[in-house]
This record gives sequence, structure tokens and C-alpha cells, in this order.
Amino acid sequence: MTTLTDIGENELIRLIIKDLKKDVSVILGPGDDCAVVKGSRENLLLKTDTVVEGVHFTPETPAKLIGRKAMARVISDFAAMAATPRHALVTLIAPPQTPVKRVLEVYAGLRAMADSYGVNIVGGETSSGSQLIITVSLTGTAPAKKWISRSAASVGDQLYVTGRLGGSIRGKHLKFEPRMKEAHWIAQNLPVRAMMDLSDGLSKDLPRMAAACGLGFELDAKAIPKNPGCTLAQALGDGEDYELLLALAPSVTQAQLADWKTAFPKLKLTCIGTLVEGMKTGHAIGGGWEHF
Repeated sequence: MTTLTDIGENELIRLIIKDLKKDVSVILGPGDDCAVVKGSRENLLLKTDTVVEGVHFTPETPAKLIGRKAMARVISDFAAMAATPRHALVTLIAPPQTPVKRVLEVYAGLRAMADSYGVNIVGGETSSGSQLIITVSLTGTAPAKKWISRSAASVGDQLYVTGRLGGSIRGKHLKFEPRMKEAHWIAQNLPVRAMMDLSDGLSKDLPRMAAACGLGFELDAKAIPKNPGCTLAQALGDGEDYELLLALAPSVTQAQLADWKTAFPKLKLTCIGTLVEGMKTGHAIGGGWEHF
């Protein structure tokens, strides 16, 4: 019997979505950071995400940080598409013996992060289970033709990442800020062709972007910006960086990149490679988060 471990997450998703019917109003279905549905003036974007005790946090994790992370992860997906999040539904699954105070603190963390990005929590669901699980479903908007997918890059486009990578387990995975302001600035000021957030690690997410574009990539390992004390392997594979990975057209100018430094003087924007024909990589990469 074939198991989820045998096929892995990417193949499972492919099998699940291969027979889904796509309505004409659906501009972008499964496979990107958000789904995109055609609207009259603005397009509607939808995303859902789950954090699970023992996978994304431990029983000892402060409850407010659990809620914060659950909301921030979904907001990060909207940032990846230069979209604006609007309304959230929250589903809570918890063991019946969970202290009420802990649940209320989870929701305090959810609300604080939502408030920071103008998101309204408008409902949800509760259920009992063997472990604490929070699912956030988020809707938002983006002007027609102004949102950014991960699949529209071309051969020769240059790959960039924001910030530094690796070592998120030290605390960043609970306390990161979604790159919302940075993503909207990129969409308005740089010739960006594709973008996504780094949740499963560069070693998993970069091949996903390249594959979505039908391309390969060449990676400059020496250029990858690492957090202090991190190895290249950690920068590639630790995951939960929640930085932006983007493909810029070769027409990007040094003046435009200098404008980034002016706008965000404390945040690096580093060129780490190029998209190329075919599916070969210039640097063998492994690691990254794999659910199954």
C-alpha cells in the first residue's frame, strides 16, 4: 500500500488537485500562495493555513505566540502576492482539558496580529481533538493585473531574497513580521515577475517557483544571505524564514536597487541566482520542510 511518506507532499497535492473543476471566474487555483477569483473592480484572493501542536509549535510555546504565528503565516501568503488581506475565519481544535486561559491567549495573539494588518476576524469554528490545532482562512483583495504569482517569470530573470535565511527555530518562526510593506513596495517599484514567501525553506520553495514557471535555476550558494551562526545547509533547509523570494526582470537597474536600500535600509535584498532553460540546477540543494 502506497503511503503519504512514499509520495511526499508535492505529489499528494498534485493528485488531489488534478481532477478539480475550474470555474471561468477562477483566475488562479491551487498551486500558488493564494487562489485568485475574478472580481468586478478588484480580484478576490483566498488562503487557508494550519498550525499544529508538535509540528509548528510545542506544548510549551506561549499561547499568544501560537495565535500570532497562525495569523502571520496566512498574512505572509498575501504579502507574497502583493495583495491586501481583509477578513479571517478561525477554526480551533483543542483537547477538552485545555485551560480556558490558554485558548483565550491564543485568540489574543490572533487578534493582535490581525489588527496590525487591518484584518477582521469575522467567525470560525471550534471542535475537540487530541492536540491543539488552529486553522486560519483569509480573504483579501488585489487590483486586477496588480497581484503577483509565482509562475510568470522568464528565462534570465534574476532571483532575489529579502533578509537573511536559516535558524528560524531560535525564535523567528514565532515572531516574524510578514513582509507586507516590502512586497507592495516591490510591486510598485521593481520589475518583479514572480514572488513567493519562504515557508518550507529555500531548498523546497525555489524549485517550486522554478517548476511553476517551467524553468530551471542556477543558484549562487556563496551569495545566499545567512543569519549569524547558520551554515549554508541551515540557510537552505531550515524553513520558516518567511522572507520573500522574487524573480526580477534583467532590466532592473542599479538605481532601482538603490531605492530599495533607501526605503528599507535595515533589510537586505540579495541576488542569489538566475532562472534558466530546462530543469537543471547549478547547485545541488536538499533539505527543507517535508510534512510526510
